[in-house]
Amino acid sequence: MLQEIDVQTIELTPAASKAVTNILTERNLEGYALRVYVAGGGCSSCVNFGMALDNNVRDVDMMFESSGVKVVVDEISIDYLRGAKIDFVNDPERGAGFIVNSPNAQGHNHEQAEEGCACGGSCSCNN
Repeated sequence: MLQEIDVQTIELTPAASKAVTNILTERNLEGYALRVYVAGGGCSSCVNFGMALDNNVRDVDMMFESSGVKVVVDEISIDYLRGAKIDFVNDPERGAGFIVNSPNAQGHNHEQAEEGCACGGSCSCNN
């Protein structure tokens, strides 16, 4: 059965919410949600996350709403995403994109990544 999780578990900033909403509107994707998932390992102390627009929510997925956006997370990825904050930045040097900052995304060395990981296409850890 579809599980709803506390909205405080993963937070979308207003910029991230606006970016997702704009993409959904531009592509006419009514009924879609933002799926956030573990996309594999990154540097030695964190994991990479992936995101997709998805309208196929499975019974084992967890779904909630943050800043007006439906967010879907699978049962494995939720352990890495608890307490995460998703932001959208437009950096003149690196370009525009989403950043997932999760205190639970560290690998086995939890002491090194005190401030969590900011993972997008590549992993940038604060060691």
